[in-house]
Formats: sequence, structure tokens, C-alpha cells
Amino acid sequence: MLAKKQGYNVFVSDGGAIRDKYKTELNAAGILWEERQHSISRVLNADIIIKSPGIPYTAPIIEEARTKGIDCIGEIEFASRFTDAHITAITGSNGKTTTTLLTHHVFKNAGLKAGLGGNVGKSFARLLAEEHNYTHFVLEISSFQLDDIRAFRPNIAILLNITPDHLDRYGYSFERYADSKMRIAQNQLPGDAIIYWHEDPAIQAGLERNPVKSDRYSFGLTKNDKSKGGAWLLTDEIIIHLNNQTTTMSIHDLALQGKHNIFNSMAAGVAARILDLRNDFIRDSLSHFENVEHRLEFVAKVNGITFINDSKATNVNSTWYALESQDHPVIWIAGGVDKGNDYSELYKLAESKVKALICLGTENDKLIKAFTGRIPVISQASSAEEAVRKAYDFGSEGDVVLLSPCCASFDLFENYEDRGYQFKAAVRRI
Repeated sequence: MLAKKQGYNVFVSDGGAIRDKYKTELNAAGILWEERQHSISRVLNADIIIKSPGIPYTAPIIEEARTKGIDCIGEIEFASRFTDAHITAITGSNGKTTTTLLTHHVFKNAGLKAGLGGNVGKSFARLLAEEHNYTHFVLEISSFQLDDIRAFRPNIAILLNITPDHLDRYGYSFERYADSKMRIAQNQLPGDAIIYWHEDPAIQAGLERNPVKSDRYSFGLTKNDKSKGGAWLLTDEIIIHLNNQTTTMSIHDLALQGKHNIFNSMAAGVAARILDLRNDFIRDSLSHFENVEHRLEFVAKVNGITFINDSKATNVNSTWYALESQDHPVIWIAGGVDKGNDYSELYKLAESKVKALICLGTENDKLIKAFTGRIPVISQASSAEEAVRKAYDFGSEGDVVLLSPCCASFDLFENYEDRGYQFKAAVRRI
């Protein structure tokens, strides 16, 4: 819609099916489209291709387009060409959706006219096409989206962490994946800001391979004297210090609990202080925030068994946090499309906390092999309904049924949201 609005002659080509509501929208805008195919000659006649981030550059049609000199970019790059608004962009292997929502919450509470989008909510381009006249944008950006940028330059870049994820997309090279994450700051200039977890060795190595021109701000358990300012822990207090001002807040007052959420809150707080937002707005926002759906979301308690929807946990590190946060015996529902996972990181937690594993997927051999002998009971399910029923049967009062798949969802579900919705619906039916 943004391209149409900017005077481009737009053609939409989707190798899959286009939902009816989008067909209606395209037709109303006078945009031609096709589905379940790509008309190669028409696609390769374009001056510019805005590709879905899920399509790799190794896809034959994209390789051919690039050979012909056609500019192939992503929606984030394209949209950024049509705004001068302040941009805060957030990436990381884990926590980026929560931190994006939290940062947006802080900005809005402080009175900024801030738009939320990217990999969460509406696309960046749609926000611009709808003409909300935002002065600030808070965008969640995935590694796939970062692969498609050229000149995209956020004023504030937040890099939460880098742990193995999507390695199948990067030739099973962790360094290549990490360098993709580092692209969030590649176009920044002096006076821009990068906020990063300074204790993450992958980020440290990434900054050495990919030097940045922007000002460095950091967060972590300890103070980092090498950055311009940032956040750290002092006993149970978060200290945020920059611009000659200090904000303090007890970790017990945070709306989001757990070590990873302390870091997420620090990152949002540092971004707010860079913009000189008032301390009382920052504290109030960090203490009054509701977390994103499908991320450690309480669903229900049935006969003393607690059901938690963590469908957004699509990698090992996310599931590590989910398991680590549980204080009761866990019946763990996991599985889906494996992305090159190394499950050994979960062994100790699984052995100490998990009483049963239910593998929800079409190919469960790797998961079963990894945890055989480590988890007493392992079963398989081919639907959310079956998984929930088995979990309920295995459980007893005081147990937690945790859907934290550790894998992508595309074998049995449309996406992680669909997986989460089906899980919640199955729980309600019990």
C-alpha cells in the first residue's frame, strides 16, 4: 500500500495462498496480484522487488533477479526511505518482542507520538501508509529483515543477545547469523546510539568484527566503564546512568519478573533516558506493563495443574528461560520444525524440572533422542488437542504444563500464534 501511495506500479506475486481479507484490500486499491505461483517474466520485469523476509537470497527467482541487476530489498528498507521520524529498532535472538512492546509502552506513557511495528503488530510500511504522523517508531527487527536492508539507519539500535537460532538459514554458521544481527547498527553515525548486553560474548565478538560509529550504551549485571552510559544491577536495584542523570528502581517493582526481563527492562529504560524522558515516567511504565501474548502466558489452572502458553519460544534459548523460571514439576510440550537446535543446553534443566515430555510435531526423532534417559516419560502428539489431553493425564496437582516448543511451528500450524491459540482452546475445553 505504501508503494502504491508513492506512485509505484505495484504487482503482488505470492507463491502461497493470499488471505481473502488481503485480496479485498488489494482489489480496492487497484493492485494486481497472483497467488500459488510466480509469473517469472513479470516479476523479472520489475525495477525493484520488495521480498518477504522469509525468502532467502538463494531462492532461484531472487538469484535471477539480482543477476539482472534488479534491486531486491525488504519492506523495512523500503519504508525507511519515506520517513524522517526517529526510529528505535530492536533485535536479538530472544526477548525482542517483549522489549519492543515495553519500549513503546514507555515512550507512549511519556507523551511521545510513537508507532509500533516491524516484526510485531503492523508492518513499518503500513504504519507509514496509514499516515498517523508519528514522530517516533519502535520497531522489532528480525535477522531475516536485517538481511534485506541497505541504508536503513535507526537512531537507537537495541541488541539484546545473540544465541544460536535460524542456523539452517545461515549455512549452520553461528558467526554468519551473529553478523546478520550486527547489521542493525551498520549504517549508524556518531550521535546515534547502540544499546547492547555487554556481557554477551557473541555481541562482544560481533562488535569486534563489525565496528560501529554510533555511541555505545550497555546493560548487564555489572557496570561497563567502556560505554558512554547504561544500566547495571546493584544488589536488587537497577541503576540507569547517562546524560549525568541516574534512575534507580527495585527489580521487585518490575512488571516483568525473571533475569531475562530485568535485561529487557534495562534496555527499554536506557532508550528512554537517551531521549531524556522523565524518571517518573520510566519507573511507572516499567512497573505497569502487561506482557505479550504467547510468551509465558498464564492460560488456566485446571484441578491444580497450571497451563502456560509459551508458543513464541521457537529456539533453545527461549525455552531455557521458560524452564528456568518454573518452580514446580513441569510437563513440557515441545517440538515442530527443528532449526539446527543443540538441545544439550537444556539437559540440566530438563533433568531437574521436567517429569514428562510431549513431542508435538511431525518429525520428533531428534527431540526424543536428545532427552531419552533424561526425562522419565516421553510421548508424542500430532495435535494441540492430543498434547493437552496427554499433559493433563500425566499431571497432578501443583504441576505446570508448559508449551515451550523450542522449534518453529510450520509443520502442524500456520505460525506460532496459531499454535498458541490452539493450545489455549484445547486447555479451555478441558
